[in-house]
Amino acid sequence: MSARFNMATTNAASYKAGIGMETALQDSFLSPIQKELIKIRTSQINGCAFCLDMHTKDALKYGETPQRIFLLNAWRDSKELFSLEEQIILTIAEEITLISDKGLSEETYQQAKGIFNEKQLVDIIMAAISINMWNRIAISTHMPIGK
Repeated sequence: MSARFNMATTNAASYKAGIGMETALQDSFLSPIQKELIKIRTSQINGCAFCLDMHTKDALKYGETPQRIFLLNAWRDSKELFSLEEQIILTIAEEITLISDKGLSEETYQQAKGIFNEKQLVDIIMAAISINMWNRIAISTHMPIGK
């Protein structure tokens, strides 16, 4: 599959706005590994090869284990590998990614409120929204995976 066009050069202003979301998340409470878990899990759901390639490599650079990356698609069946905080983060990311199913459920929101403050919840939600945006850009423009 060949790339259709480069959004960064075709509409630099739109692309720059997306980069702005990433920049805003740099000061998030989320650890680099937590951010990568959100990006990988969301990209798995969306089927984004470009983002999966990029973010699994990034996660490994940050010290994530291959085992957790390999099992991330089945994290609910391997909960012992993921902290309660990570499990809630992953649930939020999944529910936002699959927004048309039920949205961010009240049950998940209440569990998250028991652990995270409002600013932290915003960081998690924005991280999920951001990678969903990048997945849609990469898939719709046929961005090639890196070598």
